[in-house]
Amino acid sequence: MAGKTERCKRLSEEESQTDMCPTIAELQSLLDSRRTSSHRVDEVWPNLYLGDLSTANNRYELWKMGITHVLNAAHGRRYSEGNSDFYGASITYHGVPANDVPDFDMSKYFYSASEFIHKALNTPGARLLVHCVVGISRSATLVLAYLMIHHQLSLTQAICRVQENRWVYPNKGFLEQLLHLDEVLREARQNQIQSNRHEEKP
Repeated sequence: MAGKTERCKRLSEEESQTDMCPTIAELQSLLDSRRTSSHRVDEVWPNLYLGDLSTANNRYELWKMGITHVLNAAHGRRYSEGNSDFYGASITYHGVPANDVPDFDMSKYFYSASEFIHKALNTPGARLLVHCVVGISRSATLVLAYLMIHHQLSLTQAICRVQENRWVYPNKGFLEQLLHLDEVLREARQNQIQSNRHEEKP
């Protein structure tokens, strides 16, 4: 664990000093450094739980956890029972029909899923479960995108934050899409900083 923490710190410092995004190889190495067996469900951000299909399909367990919102990143896939009818009025449901393959375009769901997560977590008393089948690739990708979009974390920082509580491993294609998102968000922040400076000049 200490090694992982140091690696997170080193990568974050390198990013801040150079304003450069990490490489895919560096990200995969970071992910590998925390490779352990994951629990069925873990709280990775306040009131945000990342979990697997068996947790999502167990309505009694969700009730015990106090889950009020479910984001299913395996919507419509085999064995995934989740939908609005399955959960009823007690849970607000959002489905993303993603395949866990590198060439699937998950990026088209980054902003809509992030908005669902953001609204859920800003609802008083809400608790949100984000899941796919195992809870390490598709669902993790959407959680990382949310942290980047709504909390201004870099991809490295988002991975480190999530891996404090759960091992995740987005496939290579998803990592590339997240890295592109990281670059776009960095550029937007830089443009905003420059715009603010320009406005402040007399």
